[in-house]
Amino acid sequence: MKKLSILGATGSIGQNALSIVEKFPDRFSVAALTGKTNLELLARQIDRFSPDIAAVFDENGAAELKTLLPSGCRTEVIHGEEAYIAAATHPAVDMVVSAMVGGAGLLPTVAAINAKKDIALANKETLVMAGDLVMEKARENNVRILPVDSEHSAIFQCIAGNRRADLEKIFLTASGGPFLDRGKADFASITVEDALAHPTWQMGSKITIDSATMMNKGLEVIEAKHLFGVSHESIEVLIHPQSIIHSMVAFLDGTVIAQMGIPDMKGAIAHALAYPERLPIGVPLPDFPAIGNLSFRAPDLIKFQCLALAFNACESGGTLPAVLNAANEIAVSAFLARRIGFDQIPGVIKETMDLHVPVMSPALNDILAADRWARDATQNRIYKSKGKATA
Repeated sequence: MKKLSILGATGSIGQNALSIVEKFPDRFSVAALTGKTNLELLARQIDRFSPDIAAVFDENGAAELKTLLPSGCRTEVIHGEEAYIAAATHPAVDMVVSAMVGGAGLLPTVAAINAKKDIALANKETLVMAGDLVMEKARENNVRILPVDSEHSAIFQCIAGNRRADLEKIFLTASGGPFLDRGKADFASITVEDALAHPTWQMGSKITIDSATMMNKGLEVIEAKHLFGVSHESIEVLIHPQSIIHSMVAFLDGTVIAQMGIPDMKGAIAHALAYPERLPIGVPLPDFPAIGNLSFRAPDLIKFQCLALAFNACESGGTLPAVLNAANEIAVSAFLARRIGFDQIPGVIKETMDLHVPVMSPALNDILAADRWARDATQNRIYKSKGKATA
């Protein structure tokens, strides 16, 4: 029986992970859950899975959650940053599913690694912000980091059984999002509703916007660099609108291996939870005759400037990826709040990056300081421009 802590239980990854736990009660149980604002769903999850502890963002949320739980519930409700770390380091836990959104996932994930918990990693920001540090800590603590992102899970599966020394290139595939064929001149008219209408994947709002700007793919480039120990020159992004090939790897002899499946996150989650076994989770095979053709194209880095910014941050290293990530989180939040336009997101991020002087080989405190600085700088940029920033 593998005991899990699920950080970000109410998000799409967390809900899918719990559906797998429910399907295989003889394989998995839940010792800790965390959430933030969707307290009604978290209460239902607590009632169903009976974790030892449940962590929420603040004292008010904890008080409200307690009112939603049935009488006699034995789950301890805790709150705050230390509560998330407590959930990540719970003594009974064997594996932590790191599925919190954004930079908030970094400290709990690092704490889990220091506590020698294996990590099923969906929070890509952990490696974007502190990839060198996190991978070093994982090696020191003999902790396995198993990818949950469909693309990184695909790469992990394609590499399995092959020598890393023979790896030549990683091909990260991207759907292209809802605006693949829309001209850049039309980006100013894109609404929040337009950007949230992803053609193939069902995700949370922040990740969906990142997919529309292709920042999500840029963050995945940085994540892949650290996760698989390759240079940014060895990573190529390919637009693949059908989202059947989740990623590919090329070897020195010209061989290319692809991992394929329908767009469903349960496959990647189950692979991480049960590795090295595979679980019969009921995901159907692709209907290849109905699909017909699988197509590819290079991304337009002029139209999708966020991807270009991410490659720049990946190449520069140091604290610049943390700044990229923080600026993006603030810009996306401002767009979702209708304070800036969709076309303004990359310009806001770029200005913050341009103002930053990166710290190379940063310690954790340097990374956290860069994150705070970038959030403040980006907020000030948006406030001072009063929504008039341009890409």
